[in-house]
Amino acid sequence: MPSAIESTLARYNRFLLLVAGLGGLLYGIDVGIIGGALPYLEATSKLDRGQISIIVAAVLLGSVFSTLFAGLLADWMGRKPLMMLSGAAFTISVPVIALSSGFAPLFAGRLLQGMSGGFIGVVVPLYLAECLSAKARGKGTGIFQWLLTLGIFAASLIGIYTSYHVAEIARTTSPAAVFAAEDHAWRNIFWMSMPPGILFVVCAFFLAESPRWLFRRNRVEQAHAALLRSRTPEQAAVEIDEMAQIAAEGTSPTGVVHKDPLLSRRYVLPFLLACVILACNTATGINSVIGYNVDILIQSGLSDLLAHWGYVLFTLVNFLMTIVGLQLVDKKGRKFLFLTGTSGIIVAMIAVGTLFLRTESHRYDAGPTVQALVSADQKLNIKFDPAALQQLGAPSETGPQSLAVIYSYGDFSSSTTPVVLNSGSETASVSIDRDSTIPQTKVAAFFQNPFANLGAARTAPLKILHAYVTPVPNTTNGWLVALSVYVFVGFYAMGPGVCVWLALSELMPTRIRSNGMSIALVLNQSVSTTLAAIFLPVVGKYGYSTMFYLFAGFTVVYFLTVLLFLPETKGKTLEEIEKFFEPKSKHA
Repeated sequence: MPSAIESTLARYNRFLLLVAGLGGLLYGIDVGIIGGALPYLEATSKLDRGQISIIVAAVLLGSVFSTLFAGLLADWMGRKPLMMLSGAAFTISVPVIALSSGFAPLFAGRLLQGMSGGFIGVVVPLYLAECLSAKARGKGTGIFQWLLTLGIFAASLIGIYTSYHVAEIARTTSPAAVFAAEDHAWRNIFWMSMPPGILFVVCAFFLAESPRWLFRRNRVEQAHAALLRSRTPEQAAVEIDEMAQIAAEGTSPTGVVHKDPLLSRRYVLPFLLACVILACNTATGINSVIGYNVDILIQSGLSDLLAHWGYVLFTLVNFLMTIVGLQLVDKKGRKFLFLTGTSGIIVAMIAVGTLFLRTESHRYDAGPTVQALVSADQKLNIKFDPAALQQLGAPSETGPQSLAVIYSYGDFSSSTTPVVLNSGSETASVSIDRDSTIPQTKVAAFFQNPFANLGAARTAPLKILHAYVTPVPNTTNGWLVALSVYVFVGFYAMGPGVCVWLALSELMPTRIRSNGMSIALVLNQSVSTTLAAIFLPVVGKYGYSTMFYLFAGFTVVYFLTVLLFLPETKGKTLEEIEKFFEPKSKHA
């Protein structure tokens, strides 16, 4: 039987992993919560497609801002206080979003939520790398990713529950009641994400500070005490000695410290490799596919309810395949999972793009005809009925068709949500006006288009760039797209999803780990923010097929980078990995 000390240590190590997992859970909710709320937000917020894109991207933009300073803050205030701060920021963001009544407060709340995610994305893997042994590092960081996928799955369950509630109201009440239900729906989805944030703050309070952070600040006794919470006295003594040896490395007998310059090979190569991997990881499209998943499935041919169920299955596959990756990461190695995962992603993205291209190749651009329907006050209102379809000059097609208009007022362009005309359905309509397109303030205008002339846009005419009439795919096509997306997320979860956090924390040398992780994650979030912001405009103008082929192309770069440059780090200590990048002459 284990001794009392061993039982105490085991309980604390489980608690440490639980708190780290809660950090992953919050990060997953950050990414996934918008998926279920987005259709209801679009239906009730009166925001145009450009503004909706900014709202979706705001959480990623917030991550960019906070990630940039996360390493500095982690070094200045410590790992534990920053974890508590990140949980508090997430908790505060929920009421800001749920009580918002316009673009500005909604954007502010999502930005704050993103900032919490940026802090978590840096400080939790950093904390794990410094607190876990080499043997437990893969498992510990994997649990962060595992509960991250659980957060996305939980967000999807909240979304499907809400979808059923709204569908039931739609069958029995008036349109006004349905509108009210949809307005409450997206707000309630965010309210339900608040308890994990509170729990994370409370649990983080009972953690020990990182012993390595304490040691680097000459608080040796506190570092030793922190180690004793998760190690036996013998193990703690050994690790304290190792820290002392590392600190003494490069110090002459007279006490003068000699350090390699930051631009030396041992720092630059692993830093650049980690940056490329982090950029390519998000360029697979994972965050965009999660954020717009329900919209993607609806446009592929599934009904609103089926699309929500499709998103639940998507997040379940993500969750389950992460478990598979956890079982393989310390057996097959990081590089094997990276290569297997990126190979599957490439095939899946090409399949999704091709399925969309089959439909989009038959779409008709009625832009010139729609331009003639713009009123003198530079507004547009089209009743999309069979007569309007004939007036637009679209080719005769059997089955439902959709209409989406891409337009601009000066430098601000946007697109309408596609409306569908079914045989026997109620008449759909497309409405465009300046107030719903042009930002009200210069701050909002900057985030929507930093190079736009707001004053000129307020008087510019309405210009119809495109008006696409597109055959709506059938349900079979929708499930084929869904299946391909499941293949995508399955390979992502098993490979890059599990390994990317390990690559980030393992590749960075000790001297630059916190700030290097921050910079790499800033690049990661910048790419993710850009992709989320351009997703709807690109899809509106060029179609979903173009976006998915673009994701496949980025993943080819990812595959080649891992194949040619990434060393295998399975079972190696952080010091052994660091030595791999040193000049060979140094080992001679």
